[in-house]
Amino acid sequence: MDIKWILSFLTIFSIQLELNSVHGLLRRCVTCRSRGELGTCKDPFTLNSTVIPNEHGVKAEPCASGWCGKIIEAPNLNNEYGTATQRMCFQRGPDDGEERCAYTVKNYKKVYMCFCRGDLCNFANTLTVSNLFIILSLSALVMR
Repeated sequence: MDIKWILSFLTIFSIQLELNSVHGLLRRCVTCRSRGELGTCKDPFTLNSTVIPNEHGVKAEPCASGWCGKIIEAPNLNNEYGTATQRMCFQRGPDDGEERCAYTVKNYKKVYMCFCRGDLCNFANTLTVSNLFIILSLSALVMR
């Protein structure tokens, strides 16, 4: 084997390990709650990670489990008045480890609940770059 190929592989492998450890440390969730047209927690969620620290009642907090969520409580299915939206960190994710949104019952109320795993994943319009894309890009640069 070529020594350049081996060094490239070891470099990319080391970067991948570092990315995984940093990603685990940096997992944060948006935490907020608002009802109806009041507040900025409702959908569509228009804040991005640079604006969140300046917004009253909205925080980007560390999440040990890495599982973020969103719960939408509506008084009835046809009326948006009084709809509450809450974004939070879950202590643990779903048993099967799958990200999803579904209707469920919480405190005897039908709610729409979403689970996601990743840094600030519980707000709309998040852009996540996969580790595979990063590895392929680095490989292309190193192999030149």
